[in-house]
Amino acid sequence: MNDHYYTSSPTSEHRYAPCDYEYRGCPLHFTTDAGVFSRGEVDFGTDVLLNALPDSLYGRVLDLGCGWGAVGVSVGKRWPGCTVVMGDVNERALSLASQNARKNGVTAQTVQSDGLTNIPGEFDFVITNPPIRAGKQVIYGMFRDCAGKLKENGEMYLVIRKQQGAESAIKYLKTIFDEVDTIEKSGGFWVIRCKGGKKDEV
Repeated sequence: MNDHYYTSSPTSEHRYAPCDYEYRGCPLHFTTDAGVFSRGEVDFGTDVLLNALPDSLYGRVLDLGCGWGAVGVSVGKRWPGCTVVMGDVNERALSLASQNARKNGVTAQTVQSDGLTNIPGEFDFVITNPPIRAGKQVIYGMFRDCAGKLKENGEMYLVIRKQQGAESAIKYLKTIFDEVDTIEKSGGFWVIRCKGGKKDEV
């Protein structure tokens, strides 16, 4: 059986590949691998998501479904005052994320977690390129859990392709957040910002 990027312990043969990326003037150097999402490059959706983030991030920031760390490391490098947590179910991804943080001089915590199960505390920002292929039930559960993990005035940013259910996701998100806005559309990808998690309904 082939590994998915949301497999907890990939068994596919290692095929390391470097990835260079510049984020808001910060040059970054990553190591990627087989068995982890987007080997060898920052995928287009993640790039659109990163460049749609606000001009300033602060406090505790969660990169949920971090893969090899593109979002968490980029955020930690650009806003070093943030406390960055990177979570993923994939052990290989987390090992790479930790390695990539160190390589780029970023301090970040990595947590193996199926969704938010093992991730402690609340966050000022949650940023995610969700694992669409895991299915709607899984990702909607993640969104619901995120609503309960945001601090007061906290925000969640996520990216979804229109053809993979962006419009239906927005309808669901409006049932668990007070404010849901599409802040960017590019190449079929929509970046959605959510505020005001309805914790009493989570």
